[in-house]
Amino acid sequence: MSPLAAIALKLVGIVTIVSALLDYLILLIPPNLTNPQWQLATTTQIVDRGIVPLVGIALLLTGFWIDNSVGRAVRGRNLVTDLRFWACLLGSFLGLVYLILAILHVNNVRLTSQQALSQVGNEANQATTQLEQQLSTELTQQQTQLSALLENETLLQQAIQSGQLPQDIEQFRNNPEALNQFLQQRADEAQQRLQTEIGSRRQQAEQRVRTEAWKSGLRISLSSLILAIGYSVIGWIGLRRLMSLTRS
Repeated sequence: MSPLAAIALKLVGIVTIVSALLDYLILLIPPNLTNPQWQLATTTQIVDRGIVPLVGIALLLTGFWIDNSVGRAVRGRNLVTDLRFWACLLGSFLGLVYLILAILHVNNVRLTSQQALSQVGNEANQATTQLEQQLSTELTQQQTQLSALLENETLLQQAIQSGQLPQDIEQFRNNPEALNQFLQQRADEAQQRLQTEIGSRRQQAEQRVRTEAWKSGLRISLSSLILAIGYSVIGWIGLRRLMSLTRS
């Protein structure tokens, strides 16, 4: 059963490695290296799939270890034709790649969070501008409507009784300037209240962006660093051992 287990492990390992590399290749097509968001998304997916080739390499090397334990290993073989050499070389290469990704991801998170914060600020400014325009339009309409109501006693009393207007609205009948000041004060109070609400929403959005950036940066960077260590250890130790076996 040992030779069969060794063959199965090596076959599964090769299939796992090849399928993972194809998956990486598909993720990189089409490349958009100048776009930090594309880099961030691609790096995240590559790191999330990073354990797959590592498992494949481990299975492949385990298969060769079983062969060696039952005396089926061939010593003194050419490294170029030894799958273990290529597996360890791939491990060393992926270790370097994941080390670079751990560094790049931090910078990509910083750039994308800055873009997101800038977008939040622009949306808040647009909302403030729209609010000012809307209040200005409503103020003009209210001035026109109240001026018309003050000239029509019947409609004025109906509006007061229905609660649409305060009881002391009649004091502005012969004082248009005071009426304008009254309406302007109400508009300013509404504007201040809505601006406070917009500012609160902006702070919440900015806090959410910073939190997500921090979580993404920490998770992916640490995962990538751990993968880099794992690949490097397997690759370097494996290559050194293979070279020593070849020389012996």
